[in-house]
Amino acid sequence: MHAVQCENCLKWRVIDTQDEFEEIRYKFIEEPFHCSQKANCSCDDLADIEYDSSRTWVIDKPNLPKTPQGFRRSLVLRKDYSKLDAYYFTPTGEKLRTRTQIAAYMKDHPECKGISATDFDFASPKIMRDTIPKDVEQKDYVSANKKAKMAQDDI
Repeated sequence: MHAVQCENCLKWRVIDTQDEFEEIRYKFIEEPFHCSQKANCSCDDLADIEYDSSRTWVIDKPNLPKTPQGFRRSLVLRKDYSKLDAYYFTPTGEKLRTRTQIAAYMKDHPECKGISATDFDFASPKIMRDTIPKDVEQKDYVSANKKAKMAQDDI
């Protein structure tokens, strides 16, 4: 499911297709989403969906490039809910995990001219920790910088 928040009323709107969502996300900073962009919708309508812990929410980065025509971006949540892994599926159904694999695919498939490895983004959306189910065993998340500072404080 894809949803986007209205800049004006802050209500969440469900977006019907991944292509539509990627188009909105691609130009989100220059053209923030408004309820009126969705057919038969306005800020006066009830929200399509409420932000709560009934599902795990992730927030994608704005202005990521749209997935090139014929390819499909897939996000897979790790069992421990630590992050999502981004993959791309090619027009021939191959699963690509890295820009190196994409570059090799492009080299082997000249029919994909005009597309480069930089047209793909493996950025992982941020998992909203307050929506992770309580029964999921999570790793202790301490950044490398925080670990270094903690070690320095121990000296």
